[in-house]
Amino acid sequence: RNANFGQYKTYSWEKVQTKDPFMVERIKEAVNSTLAAKGWTLVPSGGDVEVFAIETTQNQQTLDTFYNGFGGRRWGFGGGFGDATTTVETYQVGTLVVDLFDAKTEKLIWRGSSSDTLSNNADKNTKNLDKGVNKMFQHFPPAPSKKH
Repeated sequence: RNANFGQYKTYSWEKVQTKDPFMVERIKEAVNSTLAAKGWTLVPSGGDVEVFAIETTQNQQTLDTFYNGFGGRRWGFGGGFGDATTTVETYQVGTLVVDLFDAKTEKLIWRGSSSDTLSNNADKNTKNLDKGVNKMFQHFPPAPSKKH
């Protein structure tokens, strides 16, 4: 059953979980500005909706292999591939999940998530966070389901 989003006007933050304490306020600011643009009002507590956000980071790896030519007979036995160089690049991916709960029923009414490669540059990460949150909430609130 889909929630009727027309009934929700206010929201309160319950929890932001992240390893980086600096990200807590950044996440709140990004979500707050997006929800404000949707006409929702932040209240210190007791909002119609409770907001939870969880940010996780994971290491990902890419493998790049470069072949320096094929040796010997190409398809027969013998010979070989020549030299191959494989480089491993490790990078971090940050994922943000935002959950909205109906404060009265305590049921999950909406979940959004966004992932992006993290940079060593904090400003760049903040810009990517803002972009990710905007994209996450692009089709929010969901249109009411049509009754047949």
